Amino acid sequence: MPEKPSLHLSPLDSAHRKLKARMTPFAGWEMPVQYEGIIQEHHAVRKEAGLFDICHMGEFRVSGPRAESWLNTVLSNDVRQINPGESQYTLILNDRGGIIDDLLIYRITEQDYLMIVNASRREENYDWLKEQLTDNVVLEDISSQTGALALQGPLSLEILERAFPDQKQFPKNRKIMKWDIFDGAESYIARSGYTGEDGFEILVPTELVTQLWDLILDKGKTLGCVPTGLGARDTLRLEASLPLNGNDLDQKFSPFESAVGFAVSFDKPEKFIGRERLRDQKAAGIERKLIPFTMDQKGAPPRSGYSIAIKGEEVGIVTSGGVSPTLGQGIGLARIKSEIAKPGQAIDIDIRGRNVPATLQTRPLYRKSD
Repeated sequence: MPEKPSLHLSPLDSAHRKLKARMTPFAGWEMPVQYEGIIQEHHAVRKEAGLFDICHMGEFRVSGPRAESWLNTVLSNDVRQINPGESQYTLILNDRGGIIDDLLIYRITEQDYLMIVNASRREENYDWLKEQLTDNVVLEDISSQTGALALQGPLSLEILERAFPDQKQFPKNRKIMKWDIFDGAESYIARSGYTGEDGFEILVPTELVTQLWDLILDKGKTLGCVPTGLGARDTLRLEASLPLNGNDLDQKFSPFESAVGFAVSFDKPEKFIGRERLRDQKAAGIERKLIPFTMDQKGAPPRSGYSIAIKGEEVGIVTSGGVSPTLGQGIGLARIKSEIAKPGQAIDIDIRGRNVPATLQTRPLYRKSD
């Protein structure tokens, strides 16, 4: 029997074990799913702040005089719209317009870009992008040299100000800046949240990420900052109605079928991969949409793969589901027939052979004013 491939270990692996984190395999890595508990960590991010290890994410650097035009052929959005120091949500698509990966791209300078890709797609993305490479464009996978943390929650900025009192400037929303925090080591801080809260991502050389982790937890402790695992990361993004690659996004469905059509630009001069298929689909209309829902009663939570029906007729499937610690009820995302995918529509979800009532909602399910 062939041996199972060994899991990658985060450079913070020892720090997680010291904190007695419960570890789990995730996207080829061994990562913390929780420390004190998913619910406690979730509430900390909503009320104070949580610190996430995101060293498993992939980082690619793209540079050169033709970088902008090349990126516009391999990504769905228009990178001309972002200036140096700005970010953009975008997609890598296949020839049929299906989603290979969703990612953030940062424009560092006019000819220098940083792509943050999902851990489960890192190698596939890199190989695919290499195949598309043209002259005067340099593509580098800098993931192994890069350590990354995410600090999320309403007190994130205050914690960073305590941790780095000599820093007088922090990026505004969706911005990135070079950050001199470790004696000239190339580091970056960006401001973009994936939890529905304010948040920052910090990129440092791998050998410095443990020092950064310890510093932020120490300075944030009295403000309620806690280490936070994958479990709370999932419940937080689900409350914010943010789709997850592999669950809500995959190569069988287009951006328009996955609630990320805003990341497609037909106006750029370059012909991007999947463009013609998406043009045809947009003109003809889509058969299914991704939409959030809430359960009408407490009980067993909805899970990915559960069937959805209306009056006994199957109309869709749950793509992501769970219990919302903030809202106190089952929630999820579902891919539903377009003609009935409207907020307020009553549905039934088959949970262990029982039809349990739920209601389609607008997104996001959680807002900061809640």
